[in-house]
Amino acid sequence: MLMPNASSLITLTGLLVVAGVLAAAQATPDEHRRFFALGDFRLESGGALPNAKLAYATFGTLNERRDNAVLIPSWYGSDHHGYDFMIGPGKALDPSRDFIVATEMFANGFSSSPSNTPAPFDGPRFPAVAIRDNVEAARRLLQSEFGVSRLHAIVGFSMGAQQAFQWAVSHPGAVARIVPYCGTAKTYPHGQVRLESAIAALTADPVFNGGNYTTPPRTGMAAWSKHWAAWVYSQEWWRRELFRPRASSVDEALAQRVERDAPRDANNLIAQARTWQRHNVGDTTGFGGDHERALRSIEAQVLYMPCETDLYFPIGDASYEAAFLRHGTLRPIPSLWGHSAGGGANPDDNAFISAAIRDFLR
Repeated sequence: MLMPNASSLITLTGLLVVAGVLAAAQATPDEHRRFFALGDFRLESGGALPNAKLAYATFGTLNERRDNAVLIPSWYGSDHHGYDFMIGPGKALDPSRDFIVATEMFANGFSSSPSNTPAPFDGPRFPAVAIRDNVEAARRLLQSEFGVSRLHAIVGFSMGAQQAFQWAVSHPGAVARIVPYCGTAKTYPHGQVRLESAIAALTADPVFNGGNYTTPPRTGMAAWSKHWAAWVYSQEWWRRELFRPRASSVDEALAQRVERDAPRDANNLIAQARTWQRHNVGDTTGFGGDHERALRSIEAQVLYMPCETDLYFPIGDASYEAAFLRHGTLRPIPSLWGHSAGGGANPDDNAFISAAIRDFLR
């Protein structure tokens, strides 16, 4: 286990920047963000989402052979900026070499979401979306806009990891290698319960009004934020008070978390949590709910990187899944930062993750 050093003690600022960038982006035009029209998009849950759109960004240039495309699907509550720390000259993903396509999941506030979809699919009436729906939307984008039918790699954090696994199962000939990190191929019962408790904390606010709020449910959002704060870092992170020097106390650290999350849309957060909660790669057509068989079917090379202290996707779950991968390497991230180790907050974790990905892809 890596011990914290000076650099890791001063990076709560980085975490707030990375995790809060979505709210800032809502108010500021993004020069990289584009939108792909999906038309009436049929969902796994039944029915179609009319005039659906997929937000995305690209970096670098697609080569003539169209074999340098790397997909980075977004994670919970985030957008393409969630991977900023690994994109750039000499980094894990280098635009001078890679054509990087960053897709943004449904319900993130930019792609079709409860907050931006007109009636009758607005707010709490937004239909259930599966990870496989997000994969299909990205597949259409890649083929229609760029003529890419096979990816050099998919790199995904958290719910991005779920998408990476799903790609490898749904489209075995379409991706050569995947790097799922801090995320599993199935949401296990403990994860389902944790997400349900977060949703319960948010929706208990009377202002939430079944999702038909006219002003933000601030009390519910504050309870939601405090719930996530207890889980996103490891117990050891809190014991060592690694929130310092950004915050002088636990109370201040929680207050900062609440302030950061306040601009987010509650219905968006719940919709993505439901997508996360329901995911099972074994529910792919042909596998009858058997996630072990689905994992065995993966033909791609896999670099599987759980964090040693992740409370969202425990390392035990990842170790269990890794046993079914025919071409997999399990490489845990030695960090005290829990799930947030994958979100770009801590320079030590960023360096470890980026070096491992760079070596694997090349």
